[in-house]
Amino acid sequence: MKKYILLFFTVCAFTVCAYAQSRTGDCTSYTSNERSVTFHLNDSSAIQLRLCSQSTVRIWFSPDGSFQRNNPSFAVVNEDLEDVGTVHVDEQNACYEIFTPKLRIRVNKSPFNLQIFDKYQKLLFSDYADKGHISDGQRKLEYKILRRDEHFFGLGEKTGKLDRRGEAYKMWNSDKPCYSIVEDPLYKSIPFFMSSYRYGIFLDNTYKTEFKFGTESRDYYSFEAPGGEMIYYFIFGKDYKEIMKQYVDLTGKPIMPPKWALGFAQCRGLLTSEKLSYEIAEGYRKRGIPCDVIYQDIGWTQYLQDFEWRKGNYENPKKMLADLKDMGFKVVVSQDPVISQANKRQWEEADRLGYLVKDSTDGRSYDMPWPWGGNCGVVDFTLPAVADWWGAYQQKPIDDGIAGFWTDMGEPAWSNEEQTGRLVMKHHLGMHDEIHNVYGLTWDKVVKEQFEKRNPDRRVFQMTRAAFAGLQRYTFGWTGDCGNGDDVTQGWGQMANQIPVLLSAGLGIIPFTTCDITGYCGDIEDYPAMAELYTRWIQMGAFNPLSRIHHEGNVAVEPWLFGEESEKNAKTAIELKYRLLPYIYTYAREAHETGLPLMRPMFLEYPADMETFSTDAQFMFGSELLVAPVVKKGARNKNVYLPEGTWIDYNKHTTYSGEQWITVDAPLNTIPMFVKQGSIIPQMPVMNYTDEKLVYPVTFEIFPAAAGSETTFSLYEDAGTDLGYLRGEFMRTPITCQTTDKGYTLKVGTRTGEKYSLPGQRNLMFCIYTEQMPKTALLDGQKIKKTNVGKLEENRETEFTITAWCPDKKQETCLLRLPDDGKEHIIEFIY
Repeated sequence: MKKYILLFFTVCAFTVCAYAQSRTGDCTSYTSNERSVTFHLNDSSAIQLRLCSQSTVRIWFSPDGSFQRNNPSFAVVNEDLEDVGTVHVDEQNACYEIFTPKLRIRVNKSPFNLQIFDKYQKLLFSDYADKGHISDGQRKLEYKILRRDEHFFGLGEKTGKLDRRGEAYKMWNSDKPCYSIVEDPLYKSIPFFMSSYRYGIFLDNTYKTEFKFGTESRDYYSFEAPGGEMIYYFIFGKDYKEIMKQYVDLTGKPIMPPKWALGFAQCRGLLTSEKLSYEIAEGYRKRGIPCDVIYQDIGWTQYLQDFEWRKGNYENPKKMLADLKDMGFKVVVSQDPVISQANKRQWEEADRLGYLVKDSTDGRSYDMPWPWGGNCGVVDFTLPAVADWWGAYQQKPIDDGIAGFWTDMGEPAWSNEEQTGRLVMKHHLGMHDEIHNVYGLTWDKVVKEQFEKRNPDRRVFQMTRAAFAGLQRYTFGWTGDCGNGDDVTQGWGQMANQIPVLLSAGLGIIPFTTCDITGYCGDIEDYPAMAELYTRWIQMGAFNPLSRIHHEGNVAVEPWLFGEESEKNAKTAIELKYRLLPYIYTYAREAHETGLPLMRPMFLEYPADMETFSTDAQFMFGSELLVAPVVKKGARNKNVYLPEGTWIDYNKHTTYSGEQWITVDAPLNTIPMFVKQGSIIPQMPVMNYTDEKLVYPVTFEIFPAAAGSETTFSLYEDAGTDLGYLRGEFMRTPITCQTTDKGYTLKVGTRTGEKYSLPGQRNLMFCIYTEQMPKTALLDGQKIKKTNVGKLEENRETEFTITAWCPDKKQETCLLRLPDDGKEHIIEFIY
């Protein structure tokens, strides 16, 4: 009988518990305070709506109605995005309503149910039935309605398809070596996603949050947090770009990298010696393959993390850095966020000062196993006093001549991130379950701020593996240890998956990033067998904003090791990136201003075209170029989807209509690329490194718009290495080409920007692709001298008094040379 009684009470208790979790309470009243309105429920909970702008709403579900949080937001730096005045609430019998010029917000009273409409009363976002806001102890859940045609994108650096519908994801920074094409979670946590219903959600919670996009029901999706506060931002926009821009307004603008960082970089796991650094540098310069950066992996340092050059590996590091600088190379070194116990002096110093994360079970410095260097203490970057201490250490190699850092292992690693024993770690700002996901962010903040404090007016270069939302204020990214560790030559799937991983990173406002080109994992025992895959890696990697070639251990992956044909094809791809640097750098500025990435999912440019939702094997590079790397073994063609408009094959100049799939040839020496009709692409001469020449001719490739239309591009330039870009020290050169029934009217606009000027004279070169050759060219109404191609190109880097043009019927181009005097000019090409 006792057993039955016990069972009865157990069932009753379970039923009560289940009921407590299954329904949101009824709204009984509200209070308002300027831009915030708090709705009080009959179960003592409350939900607060704060209007950050006309289209952004902060939603805070507080089960006890206290609205208290442990720490201010690590991600949000500005909530009050615009003046919204005093919020007025319209009370009706069954609901309350709040209106903005863009939104209609409805709060149904019984049960509490939040709905958000656009100004045309189209439902955008809604609680699911009476389960919108549920609490279960510390755990909090949000259920939202899911439409049959709704799609989701984002969550930062995630594997798998870009469309998140039908999938579930966790936020828990995790070291996953050789991760699979569906591995989750990975290194970074960006709890920000966007819906095809024109809204975004940023969940401002640092715990191990989960997102389930229809995995439990076709009727709802959910997101939840095991601890902390349920605070999230609803962001409405007319398209994904507008949503992302508002998210950037909340979390901060991306910093711009130094211009040299947008070139190519070379690394390997055991690139940790002076001798090897010289060999690689000489190898690149001897072969004329462009390269700007040589990395040193963690073994460069004597101990973790004393920032001292390893004895025996480096005889004269200052001289090495100076020599490499003379060759045009920047050197970037790794740092880990720990102090090895073998590094007795520094460990004892950190322990004595209380700068290490504590073990809450005994109050001592936490003993962290580490994959190299032995057990370590984890530096507590949430403690303010640590910043200057760490900054003094990291300044030592900067004074020697390094150019930047890559912050590695900041999850903080080791690979078993599910190990619950880690949760006893106590940081200055909280326990590890709260701080884990922002640990890397707090480290990156210290690295960046200390760099700028001790190196005034110099741009930081810092590339990080582990981070949280808001990282764009401090650092750049890379996608960690990808590749096939079992058989490196079979890493095609891993390479293909890096495209959506990088694109999703961009949606999480990591506009400056790279994968480990070649795939980090796997021994290369047969270099000829790897040649095809290596070539395709380089071709895809040329469009990574930070383009770093990297592999594990002492596995060499320099371009000349895979055979003559592979070297030639790799060099061609790398040179293409260097030619495009004026285009890339202009979009780097746009990324700083708006957060929009350089590598863009197709739907970012064409949000109304649902076919783009599943085009994970191609991307837009800026707004003008469509890139479709080959990612299948043995493939010599590529299926490509062309959105609306007219598209020109960048390699063959064949024209295609949009809104169709096509198949194009893709031999090993070719990257399938298309440029949209009505585009201007600025280019520079190929150089060994980005600033080999401080001034050079800029060529504008013009793919004219249809008759009666025009195309524009505004070239952005600045000093490239200082913080002048934050002070308005830059210039823009606007170019416009109008297509008329008589020919083309090219306008070179007045150069804008008074705080920055070119370091010398230069020529502007124009190449208009046209089947019909003009017969006459006029500059500001005066006839221009016609010449041949050879004469037009002659002395273009040293002679700045010649204005001439040349029709090239064979190449179907019309060419122009014009000295750049910064003034407005009108050039007419007349049939």
